[in-house]
Amino acid sequence: MTRIISHWIDGAPHEGTPTHRIDVEDPATGKVQGELLAASQADVDHAVAVARRAQNGWAKTSLAKRTAIMFKMRELVLQHSDELAKAIVSEHGKDYNDAIGEIQRGRETLDFACGIGAALKGDYSFDVSSGVDIHSIRQPVGVVAGVCPFNFPVMVPMWMHPVAIATGNAFILKPATPTPTASLLVAKLYKEAGLPDGVFNVVAGDVEVVTALIEHPGVDAISFVGSTPVARIVQEKGIANGKRVQALGGANNHAIVMPDCDLEFAAQHISAAAFGAAGERCMALPVVVAVGGVGPKLAELVKEHAVNITVGNGLDEGVQMGPVISSAAKQRIVGLIDDAEQRGATVVMDGRELKVDGHEDGFWVGPTVLDDVPLEAPAYNQEIFGPVLTIVHAETYAEAINIVNASEFGNGAAIFTNDGGIARAFQLEVEAGMVGINVPIPTPVAFYSFGGWKSSLMGDTHIHGPEGVKFYTRLKAITSRWPSESGAHEATMSFKREE
Repeated sequence: MTRIISHWIDGAPHEGTPTHRIDVEDPATGKVQGELLAASQADVDHAVAVARRAQNGWAKTSLAKRTAIMFKMRELVLQHSDELAKAIVSEHGKDYNDAIGEIQRGRETLDFACGIGAALKGDYSFDVSSGVDIHSIRQPVGVVAGVCPFNFPVMVPMWMHPVAIATGNAFILKPATPTPTASLLVAKLYKEAGLPDGVFNVVAGDVEVVTALIEHPGVDAISFVGSTPVARIVQEKGIANGKRVQALGGANNHAIVMPDCDLEFAAQHISAAAFGAAGERCMALPVVVAVGGVGPKLAELVKEHAVNITVGNGLDEGVQMGPVISSAAKQRIVGLIDDAEQRGATVVMDGRELKVDGHEDGFWVGPTVLDDVPLEAPAYNQEIFGPVLTIVHAETYAEAINIVNASEFGNGAAIFTNDGGIARAFQLEVEAGMVGINVPIPTPVAFYSFGGWKSSLMGDTHIHGPEGVKFYTRLKAITSRWPSESGAHEATMSFKREE
């Protein structure tokens, strides 16, 4: 029988009144493995009402109790990493080791949330005027909804909910429809950790559920990670409905490869960055700007590494790369490769016809290297979100940085060089929110914050870490004066005499 995947509301599974059912596939086999219940407006209303009620009590819970629950949650995630990883592999397709790595990166935010007391400290100024003091505190915004992408079913939600919950909010998670199961496992772990019912909820569905959350008057803030067109809609509609919004959009990350760098080192790391998780990472490296004629040599060196990548079912021993998420994704990626070839790009390595024995119906695209790609090719200027590396050429660093900064996206950018001066210039001149120097995927650790520039981020607040605390809390400044301070001793003596 097909597995039914429901919601999690008020500390328990909740089927509600679904409007329809959505097939959940195994990308390695192409087979339907479950049916996801799409929440109705009534289900969303119920989840928000539950969250608001629970948040009122949770916000008054001491920091000591909140952090104790976060510490317990961290231990439970460690204990259940295998179960979570298998759920990720089953629905996303990435290999098991990559899934474990995703959980570890998500757990970093739990680590940060375990120290939320330090992050929530306010400021105090004494005697700003005669007898007048000012201090500031941070209070939770209320009910937060998180809308997450398919590619990191554990990590990206964990960039949101631990900080939101630790700062005193209730959280409603809308997972991506292809990868919902891991979120339900996380909900069970929160309950086991002792989180009060209703503080963490999972409501599944497609665009109707997102719209319902954005428009709901009981939702105070929206955290979103996804494509840029949808991020813009979320931001605009969220603001129009009085929400606080952080909306992270797409990416088309570039790396400049200078002729003075260690090309073998660069090729090894570029291969891993371009093809890991089948390229379905917002911090993947799909574009290299090769400077001073190193493009063809670099392409061959990347190919030498890529041919050794074992592609297959993510749970099989030794597999290093799985399928892409869907048949539609495969068709789009193959179409972009076809178009680039027709425009004159050199196909150095071709993954379009890849087949995996025993999984012929899976959504397979092998590592692909395209050299000398025209800048007008969609394979270059769109977010390809697949295991494809496009190499474009530049004569000088100045030309290369102009190419990078002309991109509409500004999520991450990297440079490979042994020249400190060039590296320093790059980190200051590049228009991206996260920068790597000889590091192809410069994702910050959780006590920094993750976020891009330009079309990669709507608004100005990055996710998790210190900026996450700012987003999930409201600052309150309190000015106080105590008239009884003057003559306090006299007032006390008078009171005692009256007794």
